[in-house]
Amino acid sequence: MVSICVLLSAVALSEGFQEQKTAVTVGDAVAVPGTRVYGTLHIPAGGDAALEIPVAVINGAKPGKTIAFVAGSHGTEYTSIVALTRLIEQIDPRTLSGTAIVVPLLNVASFEQMTVHVNPIDKKGMNASYPGSLTGTQSERALAAVSEQIVKPADFIVDLHGGDLDEDLRPYSYWTRTGDAAQDDASHALALAFSLDHIIVRDIDVTNPASTRSLSGYALAQRKVALVAEAGRSGTVLDGDVQALVAGCLNVLGSLKMTTHPVKPIQKPVWVSAGSRVQADGAGMFFATARRDTVVAEGAELGYTTDYVGRRTAEVRSPTAGLITFIRGVPSMWPGATLANVSPVLPSPPPDQKPAR
Repeated sequence: MVSICVLLSAVALSEGFQEQKTAVTVGDAVAVPGTRVYGTLHIPAGGDAALEIPVAVINGAKPGKTIAFVAGSHGTEYTSIVALTRLIEQIDPRTLSGTAIVVPLLNVASFEQMTVHVNPIDKKGMNASYPGSLTGTQSERALAAVSEQIVKPADFIVDLHGGDLDEDLRPYSYWTRTGDAAQDDASHALALAFSLDHIIVRDIDVTNPASTRSLSGYALAQRKVALVAEAGRSGTVLDGDVQALVAGCLNVLGSLKMTTHPVKPIQKPVWVSAGSRVQADGAGMFFATARRDTVVAEGAELGYTTDYVGRRTAEVRSPTAGLITFIRGVPSMWPGATLANVSPVLPSPPPDQKPAR
């Protein structure tokens, strides 16, 4: 197992770390050492509306690293959003070493209008448009600000997600590898410290712009150490899922020696591949017959589809053998909608392999 001390040296990957404590500014939040400050990241109007993104900055009394916790790129992944609102008060600035930037809700319009996956203002994904553009649409302007004020100063990025309104999901985290040994070892240690018992192994090419449009991909391309973790499903906010994400974030802080929180990294996680998604051919209704978090054979029935008067139109079968990491939790579907994701279980992480373009 990779030693947690790898994380302590991983800061050399980033240029943002400073040993001397000064005030930290994000948006209009200005936190002097030893304080917790709430504020707003103001995104000015462009061709569409302005946006105000809530932030909290916890500037520790002691010098150390900078970590950013982000959620709500998808505004109806409620569990991850609630988890970060609860994390803020659990980080004591008087004993914290370094700085924690907490952004519970990026996609405010998605949250307020209950719109899955995209920002309803411009119909763009707020986890698919990095590094953004100061002259673009609302999502692009917002992500340009996030890139500059949150990703740039951070040494570590923890990006929280969860099952969206249409996703019945089991909790897991991602170990995303770039092929850089030091960066990959640090990300590996972070995933073990977070302690969700399932870890998806995913390889990306950070020289390929298509792989760096997400927050984690962009952060990795900027030489940060990044982790993605997911818990929550189908719009529910269950205490066990919320607590799993809060505990994981506290574990990360403890593993980085930013706090004295005791950490016991998971010893034997279940490693799974990124898997295969089953997508809808057209509009209609989907009904799951298989359950999330179960292992199925290749060709096993996952569910069936109907038209809008209940006539069956197709059986939905698994494209591979593996674990159902999530399955559609609502009948609504449209062309290209994801109905399920099935991930083969791995005996151990395979050697990293740069994806073909």
